[in-house]
Amino acid sequence: MGVPAATDPNVPRTRWRLIIKISTCTIATVIAGLGLAALLLRADAGQALKVDFSGDAVGTEPKAFLSVVGIWRIEAEGDKKVLAVDGRQWKEGQTAVGIADKARALYGDRYAEFLDRVQAYAYFPYTVAKDVEDFRDGEISVRFEGISGRIDQGAGILFNLKPNGDYLTIRANPLENNLVLWKFEKGKRSSVKWIRNTPTPTRQWHDLKVHVAGNKVEGYLNGTLYLEHALPEPVAGRVGLWSKADSHVYFDGYTVTAAD
Repeated sequence: MGVPAATDPNVPRTRWRLIIKISTCTIATVIAGLGLAALLLRADAGQALKVDFSGDAVGTEPKAFLSVVGIWRIEAEGDKKVLAVDGRQWKEGQTAVGIADKARALYGDRYAEFLDRVQAYAYFPYTVAKDVEDFRDGEISVRFEGISGRIDQGAGILFNLKPNGDYLTIRANPLENNLVLWKFEKGKRSSVKWIRNTPTPTRQWHDLKVHVAGNKVEGYLNGTLYLEHALPEPVAGRVGLWSKADSHVYFDGYTVTAAD
């Protein structure tokens, strides 16, 4: 029993809707196994499919995500659990523990190309949502709080992740107060569009959202539309979270909503 893929010809697109949300108040059922979300509340088409951290142990990797580069783990903030990227132990080129098995879980028989690219160019921490195989049109949102980082406090939404390791990300940074659309292609990161003067103070929670419609991408911070860009081709691929260097950042409220 699962939510049908957006490309399933037997399911009308108007009935397909998927929301993956990380919250701290959802009661969920534990589902073990690599490639499945650990905390899952199933809903029929048109209703929410939600994931939370209530059953995750502090200090462990999140069960709803596969950490590819860097250190991603569950941390406690007061009485709630959040997903944290911890760059305080960051080393350039550091892949996550068990990366080969994680690559297989993401791309099956096509894992080798992805693994080679990740291992060769592991400079930017990112983690991938397990249960979103092919996001195209819709919205991805998350709340973030920059905790520390002298080089960076990058908080990004990763999307358009391909089997060859190429991806896009929109990221905010409390140290720089800007919003940037980056692309990672053939091992090289380059900026696509910069928006300056977007204040996101450290030690405060902020809302980051990406809206995708075909090849058109919009970036929102705290409910305000700041960034608009038309890509050369439509978005299609896996999604997740992204960061950089020595960033120590908390994430919560991760939500993926496919367009009706």
